[in-house]
Amino acid sequence: MLLPELVTKLVARGYAVLLDPESAVYAPGSPVIQREAIAAAKPEYVIVLGGDGTLLAAARAVATAEIPILAVNLGSLGFLTEVPLDEVYSALQAMDEGKMHRQSRALLECEIHQDGAPPQSFLALNEVVMNKGAIARLIEVDVQVNGEFVANYKADGVIVSTPTGSTAYSLAAGGPILEPTVDAFVITPVSPHSLTNRPLVVKDSAVIELLLHGKRDAINITIDGQTSLPAGEGDKIICKRSKHNINLLRLPNRTFFDVLRMKLKWGQR
Repeated sequence: MLLPELVTKLVARGYAVLLDPESAVYAPGSPVIQREAIAAAKPEYVIVLGGDGTLLAAARAVATAEIPILAVNLGSLGFLTEVPLDEVYSALQAMDEGKMHRQSRALLECEIHQDGAPPQSFLALNEVVMNKGAIARLIEVDVQVNGEFVANYKADGVIVSTPTGSTAYSLAAGGPILEPTVDAFVITPVSPHSLTNRPLVVKDSAVIELLLHGKRDAINITIDGQTSLPAGEGDKIICKRSKHNINLLRLPNRTFFDVLRMKLKWGQR
């Protein structure tokens, strides 16, 4: 199993290793730290073993401290967890030698206003999605950018995506692929009723406001595919770029376009 061996090698390299409770099950004997306490502990870096979903959860946990993350892909597609399993130890060697590239990724900060309750704030590395609930009917969303009305979408849903998230749900819904460091966000309608409704790219300095129309609890708001809230008529979502970033450690010999070619089977030259 990878984790016990990885812990042993990290300790041999002089690192003090902390594990979250889920990981500690596979490597008993190591000090344990709750995931929500990792940011305050300020480790030199965080290693994530899993798929993109695992990374999304870990990234939000350490976002406020901007701790560098090394993401090892144990899943299938994995646009974010780009270090293959067979390159883990060469990546560790590159880290020790200061050869890993650190790439800063933008986060969305979304404030959700619901039915007179205090607003709730969430961070998203990929996207925030408004979509229909259990009953298959269109939802209706008014979209404003910097206070200017843009469109009224009647669709299965609306996605507000970061450049990182442009290769996730937004891509599946027909949105564009953005290079991860582009200073922009994407607003993508999902299966819109009008064929003229198309994905829209805006600067990441913009404030995006979405007003929902529909029966209470007939709409879901989902953050990074992991946190979900029921929503409905009159609820408002305000999205803007967070003051925090996520720092991903990347292999020096692999670019974003290398990852695209490999994951999307674009073929080799």
